[in-house]
Amino acid sequence: MVHEFTKSSPVASLSLFERQYFQLVEPKQLAWPVRDQLRLPEIQVWIHDHMFNTESLPYPPPDRYQLRVLKQLMSRIEEAIIDPNEDEISDDLMSRLSTLLSSKLPSEALTSQHKSYVTYSYISEDRDGRPRHRNITLLEARSVLSSSGTTGLRTWEAALHLGSFLTTEDGEAFVKDRHVLELGAGTGFLSILCAKHLGAARVVATDGDPGVVQSLDENLSLNRLQSINAVRTEVLKWGRPLQPNWIEEEIAKYPHDVILGADLIYDKEIIPLLIDTICDLISVIPTLDVVIAATVRNEETIDMFTTRCEESELRLSYILFPAAAETENRGFFYSTDTPIRIMHIRGELYE
Repeated sequence: MVHEFTKSSPVASLSLFERQYFQLVEPKQLAWPVRDQLRLPEIQVWIHDHMFNTESLPYPPPDRYQLRVLKQLMSRIEEAIIDPNEDEISDDLMSRLSTLLSSKLPSEALTSQHKSYVTYSYISEDRDGRPRHRNITLLEARSVLSSSGTTGLRTWEAALHLGSFLTTEDGEAFVKDRHVLELGAGTGFLSILCAKHLGAARVVATDGDPGVVQSLDENLSLNRLQSINAVRTEVLKWGRPLQPNWIEEEIAKYPHDVILGADLIYDKEIIPLLIDTICDLISVIPTLDVVIAATVRNEETIDMFTTRCEESELRLSYILFPAAAETENRGFFYSTDTPIRIMHIRGELYE
């Protein structure tokens, strides 16, 4: 998907709207096109064809979400009309709304428990300098806790923040042509980003929950990475010895260069286990870079993690990466209400 972008062009604002929509951003937080655009027939055609024409969309948002957005869209179009004799509402949009309204859709609560398609995209330049959307499509359960009791079936803010950093020149340097191991991979967002778009030589996505690892394989398949030898998924429980383990063979054949993780530091009880696993990996590969993004929900939990790093002779520094303003955002969309910190950790003895 290629668009010509200028800050003031309708295509730029529609592209922002489209990217947010497929990421299932809450309707009240969407960057809605302005009224002068919405009443134009060609804009309405564009919106229908790119966002609501389910016959041509391989991974549409859930119907309940489509209905919520389409209701607000139609209301905004109606408000934008100046001359009812000249300004019209797209028949295709009206038809899609009618279909959704007449369907027996699951409740919002039930929808959030079921897996649905979420497409994350960022903008980067082609070789010829033209901006292009780089997409990652995942199957996620958007509830805070899924029906199986895990939090690993949705992508959290810290992963999106770290992912946005990795798409920058400084961030890509951590993964391009390198061997990447992700801890607590969840949906696999970071691993798929590294393998699909950032040029990682090899990626191993791990999680402690076997059910989450099975979902990881589904998401690899969605992004056409399932048959690629450079991508692997495995169960890895923190705090357990690396040997004997699949990881012993993996490290021997593909020594890892970087460990990635996001939203791993949320519970004081698991911090010692996480630190033990990081230390075990660094003891085998002293040159490892460890890059972890943490949402600061509780300062005491973060302080405990930093203290444990110091006690374990791990050097911790922070990578400064402010979130982009919405209108300038070429990366992923996430709430910035709670601070997110990116930590860079290395072994104390590594020079």
